[in-house]
Amino acid sequence: MTISRRDALTGALAGSAIALGNGPATSTPSAGSATAPEWKRGFDNQRIADLGDGRFLNPLIAGDRPDPAILKDGADYYLTFSTFDSYPGITIWHSRDLINWQPRGAALTQNIGSVWAVSLEKHEGRYFIYIPVKAQPNSIFVIHANSIDGPWSDPIDLKLHDHIDPCHAVGEDGSRWLFLSGGDRIRLADDGLSTLGAVEHVYDPWRYPDNWDVEGFSPEGPKIHRHGNWFYMLTAVGGTAGPPTGHMVIAARSRSIHGPWEQHPGNPLVRTQSLDERWWSRGHASLVEGPDRSWWAVYHGYENGLWTLGRQTLLDPVEWTSDGWFHMTGGDLSKPLPKPGGGQAVPHGMALSDDFKVLKLGAKWNFFRPAPDEAGRARVEQGALILKGRGTAPVDSSPLLLIAGDPSYEFACDIEIAPGGTAGLLLFYDHQLYCGLGFDEARFVTHQYGRERARPANPYGRRLRMKVVNHHHIISYHLSDDEGRTWRRFDRGMEVSGYHHNVRGGFLMLRPGLYAAGPGEARFRDFRFRAL
Repeated sequence: MTISRRDALTGALAGSAIALGNGPATSTPSAGSATAPEWKRGFDNQRIADLGDGRFLNPLIAGDRPDPAILKDGADYYLTFSTFDSYPGITIWHSRDLINWQPRGAALTQNIGSVWAVSLEKHEGRYFIYIPVKAQPNSIFVIHANSIDGPWSDPIDLKLHDHIDPCHAVGEDGSRWLFLSGGDRIRLADDGLSTLGAVEHVYDPWRYPDNWDVEGFSPEGPKIHRHGNWFYMLTAVGGTAGPPTGHMVIAARSRSIHGPWEQHPGNPLVRTQSLDERWWSRGHASLVEGPDRSWWAVYHGYENGLWTLGRQTLLDPVEWTSDGWFHMTGGDLSKPLPKPGGGQAVPHGMALSDDFKVLKLGAKWNFFRPAPDEAGRARVEQGALILKGRGTAPVDSSPLLLIAGDPSYEFACDIEIAPGGTAGLLLFYDHQLYCGLGFDEARFVTHQYGRERARPANPYGRRLRMKVVNHHHIISYHLSDDEGRTWRRFDRGMEVSGYHHNVRGGFLMLRPGLYAAGPGEARFRDFRFRAL
């Protein structure tokens, strides 16, 4: 049964004044089911996949973690994602059991454009990341390092302007290749840092029936895996977003890296069949072997009714068949599944709350479309984040943002501004679609639909504590002048279910964060996040 929009709205209104604290979590039905699954809870009450009883429940990593690129490196697993306009970017996550993941650090600090689906590889002891970027012009870059934790090299432009989604592959003859969108590939030099020859077309992807509801053919995200005597190519078709039934996973195989490629008789291997399913637009898959020699597919999908959370990372069990093919066996991924055996679990995720003893750029916080000197705006000092003002509003201030993976949450922070400055808290999609509340020493400023609107008087002066509650897309703001002991609700509420890709484009998510604009520096203290 699908929860109605009216029921969801009623539930959100009933819970919109939940206070920040350490009390029990509320249970809010997610769209797409009558009752919400019972996730385990981790840092800041955030949901986590590992149920603690030998099972897990998707998402593997909640929030906007699209286009997962996974690397098995002995007993270690590394995972990274498209990070688009957020910098430091390409944060590397680490696991030993394939279920519990921790962020380590960001591999890319130099803004080279909007980072799309990358390829994370290890070859002859060196790590490589191949990075497609949307810029002027579009291109594909490569960075490399001798350690997964860096230091990573400066980006090298491979000058591939007409393709996205590279995948590094090594042939049976030792040759190195980048497979690209559209069924194309190009030869790499032996060091992997330049290309040889021209792009060639090597594969015509399987085509779905014309009466299916999709966004477009869009063959992209090729992933090459060698298993036994075969090379397997997984490809995404049907478009990334748009209709929930569009994005899908197809596969082909070949005895040689040079083809010919034989279509999987079971294509598509993964596709959302109904709007009632919990996970929409599932695709962009990779294969990976678990610590117990089981096999899995890692891909992404939108949670039913929660496009605002972006594309979340999902894990699907894989079964190999006697004819040398494979199938995903997790169904619609709405129910708990058995975990792989073996491996040493690490604490999953990270706290989003921050006491600002250290500045966790890349692993936790990211700037949006930063200028070359952006990192110099931020420092920590005596338990405060000190952020130099830039621009006049969130549209041109390069706000500092987090990724939150729960349908409902709240965050609060003590904010002190300089004379003439403005600062506040945000829910930010991009520079043209955001909402939030800011203040200067005389007036508040409400941000809505990516514009600055009402300017009521500010009786608090240059310092206050502010809280934002996002309860299943219903937004409320709360203010305190006694360090959060008592709260006064601000007289402006919002509904943000439309702040997502299918409205605005860009493949992003609605992210909590903070900003500082105008002259001087703003001080942010005691940032507290809690999933509801």
